[in-house]
Amino acid sequence: MELMVLGQEKNEDKPAGGCSAGSCGSTDDQVNRLPDHIREKVENHPCYSEKAHHYFARMHVAVAPACNIQCHYCNRKYDCANESRPGVVSELLTPAQAVKKTMAVAANIPQMTVLGIAGPGDPLANPERTFETFRELSEKAPDIKLCVSTNGLALPDAVDELAKHNIDHVTITINCVDPEVGAKIYPWIYWNNRRIKGVKAAKILIEQQQKGLEMLVERGILVKVNSVLIPGVNDEHLKEVSRIVKAKGAFLHNVMPLIAEAEHGTFYGVMGQRGPSPEELSDLQDACAGDMNMMRHCRQCRADAVGMLGEDRGEEFTMDKIEDMEIDYAEAMVRRAAVHQSIARALAEEEGRAAPAGINVPATSRPVLMAVATTGSGVINQHFGHAREFLVYEASPAGVRFIGHRKADQYCIGDDTCGEKESALTTTIRALSGCEVVLCSKIGFEPWDELEKAGIRPNGEHAMEPIEEAVAAVYEEMGAAGMLAENAAAAAA
Repeated sequence: MELMVLGQEKNEDKPAGGCSAGSCGSTDDQVNRLPDHIREKVENHPCYSEKAHHYFARMHVAVAPACNIQCHYCNRKYDCANESRPGVVSELLTPAQAVKKTMAVAANIPQMTVLGIAGPGDPLANPERTFETFRELSEKAPDIKLCVSTNGLALPDAVDELAKHNIDHVTITINCVDPEVGAKIYPWIYWNNRRIKGVKAAKILIEQQQKGLEMLVERGILVKVNSVLIPGVNDEHLKEVSRIVKAKGAFLHNVMPLIAEAEHGTFYGVMGQRGPSPEELSDLQDACAGDMNMMRHCRQCRADAVGMLGEDRGEEFTMDKIEDMEIDYAEAMVRRAAVHQSIARALAEEEGRAAPAGINVPATSRPVLMAVATTGSGVINQHFGHAREFLVYEASPAGVRFIGHRKADQYCIGDDTCGEKESALTTTIRALSGCEVVLCSKIGFEPWDELEKAGIRPNGEHAMEPIEEAVAAVYEEMGAAGMLAENAAAAAA
């Protein structure tokens, strides 16, 4: 059994001071810069607000199997529990099954606020199934937000129906605004009962996406734009995409990394197209940002994902298990309301903390990336060995900001498979490349030593503390120890 030690057993010097969450230059880009009427729509939407994703859960229902375009990065898979990416599901559902599953999840996961249809094909290529699901849910579960994600080809013809069902959040995947670039991403589209290929197909798709975006904005429906970053194909071009969709009224842009492992069977994967490094993704997100709200906490969820972002509880809610559940949704709504009120109080307390002037480090200090193990609620509350992903924050003299997340294998599985554990630990450390500190609630001796060998400082001193306060405190400690100045001088030399 792995030995568990608290961080202070390795380091007795605990820094004083620090920043409250949301202060010290930290910005929840998706919320803080928005008008009040938009802020109210997204404050409990985990996919639209970085802060909300620490507290609220979402689910997707897989009712839309057909698709009207082909993407080189997509391979839809069914009855698959081992891949976590868009287009993958374990069960295809009828609208009636989707409604029943949603009611069961909402009753058992009261912090669930959002129901989305994102596939495994395109929801608007399956309009009858999609809108029947929305219609029933709007009647039976009016407290749940309804969302749809689409490639946009059929969007203009569906805008009136979306508005009719009070759907006020729509995500469009827009990877290009240049048909020449699009022809490298989309081999074909199915349009007016014909399969169209090449530049002509990309041109039609782009026109439909832009028209749909404009129509949604005219109706006051919030639009998030997803873009897949494909190195060498659309990486530089995405800056233009971001500029155009912002000008047309999209309020949030989510630049996601290409998933292109060969075992997934996609065209890009088989042909060896690489995905971006974390640094490439972060740099492009920064370049696209400007005054455009950027989403950095996307997990590229399965089309049947359930739970908090970063987790998937789908196996708890398969249709055979749901059939045995007795659900009193009227009672569940009361409990859900109480949970949401509790979260609102926690968020208000977080906002109400006094904000210090800033991080107490020299203005010339270099920025530092820190990885955080957390299960949610905005605090450091997870054992290093139990983490399947880490949130990454950047600390600098300007403050603390959220950068993104790194997926990692869960190496601590509670048995004696030492060889597998060591291999997974190596993978986890590789995933943390570029990070200088990892913050967690607890950590064992073995991973502590391996992290230090890799040049990453483990820290378990800030268990159950707000993430941004802890990141700021550790950064101040590094400054007090002269680490930031020394490294800055070395880099300059």
